[in-house]
Amino acid sequence: MRIDVIGKHIEVTDAIRKYAEAKAERLVKFFDGTQLITVLFEPIKHGGFDVEVRVDVVKHKDFVARAQDPVLYAAIDTAVDKAQRQIKDFKERLKKA
Repeated sequence: MRIDVIGKHIEVTDAIRKYAEAKAERLVKFFDGTQLITVLFEPIKHGGFDVEVRVDVVKHKDFVARAQDPVLYAAIDTAVDKAQRQIKDFKERLKKA
């Protein structure tokens, strides 16, 4: 399983990379079939950041969660929480089927 942290029009510092990787690693425990997690962030025009978390899992389309916030770390938290919810819901549907 691989975690990619990508910044568009912004430098990815070690602190941001470590924070995003630590948050994204939480997603693995919810679904074993996770292959790749991509955390993509970029600044938006009027201040703040747009964060997208894309989770590639086995036998399903990618889960995509987006969040915007003036603080980059808060946007990462929100996007990871949204992705976590999507994965949990998907796993529940698998159990019922």
